Amino acid sequence: MKVRPRSLLKSAARTSTVMPLFRRSSRAVRASISCARIGLSRNAASVVSAPCGSTADIEAAFAARSRESGGGVIGIADTFITEHRDLIIALAARYRLPAIYGNRIFVPLGGLLAYSADFPDIFHRAAGYVDRILRGARPGELPVQAPAKFTLSVNLKAARAIGLALPEALIARADEVIE
Repeated sequence: MKVRPRSLLKSAARTSTVMPLFRRSSRAVRASISCARIGLSRNAASVVSAPCGSTADIEAAFAARSRESGGGVIGIADTFITEHRDLIIALAARYRLPAIYGNRIFVPLGGLLAYSADFPDIFHRAAGYVDRILRGARPGELPVQAPAKFTLSVNLKAARAIGLALPEALIARADEVIE
């Protein structure tokens, strides 16, 4: 069953404010933040960006977000956020904030939700590109491909720990459910 990010927003915890957490120097994330603002505005939520460049920034962002009720966190998938995943997961649990991540690696470690590209599928498709290049195709003439398959991972233990009851429809759509 295909899941769309917009349906995740409707199915997830009722949040009035969402905090995208991302590396301060990331230019690529601007498009993601813009899309998040559009999608969240349709669901009557506001976006308060949290650009981070250090662990102190991450801690301050979570502390600020926790002072207001009805908030959630979106961990934008990049190397900085992934590198600091243990801290981010711990802070989300400590402040009882629902968080969704852009990489499924967060969920088995205690993260609540992840909606991410299916990396094994990407690697499999990349092998097809290697094959085409070895058969004589010019790399510059091959089309750029976006991920075609995405996975939804849910951690029910993390949901219980923050007192969040996830909708059955969301759990039913998940590709991976951690009890």
